[in-house]
Amino acid sequence: MLDSRYWKVGFFTGLISFVLLILGVRTVLGHDLVVNNYLTFAVFGLMVGIVSSLLLFYELSIAFKMFMVVLVLAFAEMFRSFLMMDNEFSEAIGILSLFIISSFGLAISVIVQFIVKLARKN
Repeated sequence: MLDSRYWKVGFFTGLISFVLLILGVRTVLGHDLVVNNYLTFAVFGLMVGIVSSLLLFYELSIAFKMFMVVLVLAFAEMFRSFLMMDNEFSEAIGILSLFIISSFGLAISVIVQFIVKLARKN
C-alpha cells in the first residue's frame, strides 16, 4: 500500500503546476481560457504529480530533487518568456519551453540517479 506522503506530494505538485499554468496564461497573458485549456493543464498537472509520486515511491530521491528543481526552472522560464518577449510567438515559446525543459529534466534526473546507483554498487 502506498504511503500517504507519496500521493500528497504528487497531488500538491500537480495542483501547483495546474494553478501556475492557469495563472500564467490567464492572468499574465490575459487570455480567456476554454475547457480544452483547463483539460490540457489538468493533464500536465496530473502527469507531473504522478511522476513525482513515482520517483518517491521507487526511492529515487536524487531524481526527485533534480526533477523538482528543473520543474521550478521550467516554470520560471515560461513566465520569463511571457513577460519579457513581446512578439507573437512568446506564448507558444513559453508553453513549449515548460514542456521541453520539464521532460528533458526528468530524463536527465533519472539518468543521473541510475549512474549514482551503479557507482554505489561498484
